[in-house]
Amino acid sequence: MSGYATPPLRPFQITFDAATAVVDPAGPVLTRRMADLEGLFRDQRAWQELRGSEKVVYSVHSSPVPETPRELPQSITTISPGELSGELFMTKGHQHPDPQGEIYLGLTGTGGLLLFDGAEHAWLDMSPGTIGYIPPGWAHRSVNVSADEPYRFLAVYPGSAGHDYQWVLDHGMGARAVRLGDAFELVPYGG
Repeated sequence: MSGYATPPLRPFQITFDAATAVVDPAGPVLTRRMADLEGLFRDQRAWQELRGSEKVVYSVHSSPVPETPRELPQSITTISPGELSGELFMTKGHQHPDPQGEIYLGLTGTGGLLLFDGAEHAWLDMSPGTIGYIPPGWAHRSVNVSADEPYRFLAVYPGSAGHDYQWVLDHGMGARAVRLGDAFELVPYGG
């Protein structure tokens, strides 16, 4: 049993409701409001005005699988529809300090997966049934591109990968998703 930070899990079943993000058995739940997204939106003045808002930008419902070596934790993230000065609601984004791959599966709504390796950005359209593959070394952020419905996805990742949110604050994501009428477009990160 060497290599385990905790005793190995016994086989078990996880059920989820794609429409509500309820996971059973339930693990930790993370809720991010505007105040939790400091430094991420391009319009910092508008962010300052809304940072006291209790509106949930996104939430993450995790299963009880631990984030330890050799385990495969999973979570369901729900991003609310919305925008701040035209920039679409998104997750904080992160890179894995222990570079490993990850997969996202679109469950409900429409969204996108923005990836950045420090030099090049990529965008993957996400909808129910779409699997987005995140290669090792690529920072990633999810975005809700719908104007009126939540975007929800399942993430599965190696337990030892870790989450470096500071990397995104230091390096950006190469592009930003902004509302363009009934659609959206990617603009340069500094734009």
